[in-house]
Amino acid sequence: MSVAFRRESDDEHKEPEFELPIPLGANLVTPRGLRLLCDEVARLEAAVAAESDEAARKKLQRQLRYFGTRKSTADVQPPPADGVVGVGSCVRYRLHGAEKKITIVGHDEADPAAGLIAFSAPIGRALMGAEVGELVAFQGVDDAIMVLAATSDTKVQA
Repeated sequence: MSVAFRRESDDEHKEPEFELPIPLGANLVTPRGLRLLCDEVARLEAAVAAESDEAARKKLQRQLRYFGTRKSTADVQPPPADGVVGVGSCVRYRLHGAEKKITIVGHDEADPAAGLIAFSAPIGRALMGAEVGELVAFQGVDDAIMVLAATSDTKVQA
C-alpha cells in the first residue's frame, strides 16, 4: 500500500516530551529557597488536582516532578560567616572598576535582574569561599574581582 493512503496519527508528528533537566551537582538553597520550593510544590499539587484537560495536567505533573525532586534534594545552607562569601551572602565587589552588589542563592531562587545570583553561575562560582579584601580570578583574568564586603543577607535567611 502506498504511504499516501496510510493514516498517520497526530502523535507521530509531536516532539517527544522529556523531563525538565535537573541541574548537576548539589542543590544548595537558602531558607527562603526551601520555602519557595515548598510553595511551588503546593501550588502545582493544587493545580494538578483542579485541572481537567489531560494535556495541561501532564504539563503540570511534569513541573511537579521537577519541583518535588528539587524540594526533596534541597540542602539548606547555614548563614555564612561575615566576611566570607557563601550561599546566602550579600556581596559587594568591584569588577572592571565598577562596584556591584549581589546575593548568592540556590538555582531555583536565582533572579539576576533582582541581584539574586545562583552559586553555580560563573560570578557565583568565582566568589564562593572568597574573603573580604581578597582578589579573585574571573573569566581567565587573575585578580579580576576585589571582594569589598560579604554579609549574611537577612532576606534570604528568613
